[in-house]
Order: sequence, then structure tokens, then C-alpha cells
Amino acid sequence: MILAWLNSGVLEKTMSDELSTLQNLYQVAAEFLVTYSFQIIGALIILLVGLKLASWASGFTSRLCEKHGLDITLSRFIGNVSKIVVLTFVVIIAIGKFGISIAPFIAAVSALAFGASFAIQGPLSNYGAGLSIILSRPFVVGNTITISGVSGVVEEIRLAATILSTEDGEEILIPNKHIVGEILKNSFANKIIEAAVGISYGDDPAPAISAIKTILADHPHVCDDPAPQVGIAEFADSAITIAYRCWVPTKEYFQIRYQINGAIHQAFQEKGITIPFPQRDIHLIKENQ
Repeated sequence: MILAWLNSGVLEKTMSDELSTLQNLYQVAAEFLVTYSFQIIGALIILLVGLKLASWASGFTSRLCEKHGLDITLSRFIGNVSKIVVLTFVVIIAIGKFGISIAPFIAAVSALAFGASFAIQGPLSNYGAGLSIILSRPFVVGNTITISGVSGVVEEIRLAATILSTEDGEEILIPNKHIVGEILKNSFANKIIEAAVGISYGDDPAPAISAIKTILADHPHVCDDPAPQVGIAEFADSAITIAYRCWVPTKEYFQIRYQINGAIHQAFQEKGITIPFPQRDIHLIKENQ
């Protein structure tokens, strides 16, 4: 009986302490809301308006840059920078609504950034290389580039990486640090087709060259500037090799190449031009027994 009474007293004391703690928390929360409610509402309004303003500033700046003929990549970069600047000021103003000094905050962020920079040197080098690409503009969106054996059309240039697309619909992401300082081939929006076909030594090369020139000139996707080139490349063992070079859109490279080859084969058949194959004469000499 006495033990039950003691346990009941302990339980009542515990519940009383918990209720007292909850009351204190409620009182602190109520005082905080009463004291800072207007500051919180004001800060939220500032943040919401600031987000809208930052998005508008980014879009307006990008459109203004493009209107004045700046490259699309540089325009996007300037737009993003303007957005970050606006957001930074908005956050500073929102923090100021609480009467908090931002000097210690900035110092702490600077210290953290300095320490983190040693751990993220790889990503930071990509951002540095991306900034270099955007400012120096060795290539722009729509150019065809080859870097470290990888070719494609530039779809987007980000601070961290450059995105290429291929004719096969593949998307290639290259970290920018692997682009800056490497040998870069830029053929702009087009890619060159270099191919050759052999004709028999018994045929006149002139009609064959004329036929290929006509095919290249009539194809709607072969570029006029630079103009296609056709001529005798070499005199091989079994054929006169006629080579041709022309520029075509990168994303249609293989399709156009196959079309040209098919048209050349058909034209040669119609004109009676022979495409020879290697031949060897074997002479058997019998030794006198």
C-alpha cells in the first residue's frame, strides 16, 4: 500500500515536471512569435518578392544580351550572375529584418569556404575552366568540336561541364577541366566528309570527276562555302583513285555520306565507269625434271 502510494507520488511529480516544461516551451514560442512575428512575415515577403525579382532580372539580362548580339552562352552566364547578385542582396535584407549583424555570418561562411576549397579542388577547377571557356569563347553552342577523340555538337556550356550531342542521339558530358589546355578542333556547325573511289585505268577520269561534282552540287545539305573539292588523289595498283571532300551538317553526317556514296555508284553505272577490284596475275613456271 505504502509502495503504491510512493509510486503514485513519483508519477504525479514526473507529469507535473513535463507539463511545466511544455508550458515553458509554449511561453517561449509565444513570446518569440509576438516579438518577431512581423519580422518573420516581412522576411518571408522579402524572400518571395526577391525570388521573383531575381528570376525576372536573370531573364531580362539574358534577353538584353542576346538582343545586342552576345553569344547565347555568355548571355546565360551574365543572366545567372545577375540572379545570384539579386538573391544575395535579398538574403542580406531578410536577415537584417531580425536585427542580426551579418558580419560574423560572412566571416563564418568565408572560413567554411576556405576550408572546403581544399576538399573540392576538382569541382572548383571545372568551374574555373568553365568560366574561362565562357569568357574566351573558343566555341559556342551549335559548333562541332573534337576534344580528346570525342566529337559532337555543342548543346550547352555550363560552368562545370560542356554537353555535346551526336548524330546517334547520344549526349556526352565533358568536365570543363578536360577541355581547357587540351588540343581542340572546332569545325563550327559542320563536319567534313573525306572519301575516295577508284576507277579503272581504262576509263577517262574526267567524266567520273564531273559526275561527283554534280552530285555534291545538287545535294541540298552539302555546303557551298567552303566549296566541295574533287580530284585525282593517287594512281594505285589497280585503279585511279578519285577523292572528294565536302562539308555537311554534323548531325546528318553519316546519312549524307551514305547518300553521296549511293549516288556515285549509280552515276558510275549509268555512265559505264568501272569500279575495279584488285587483280593479280599468277604465272606458273614448270621446272624441267
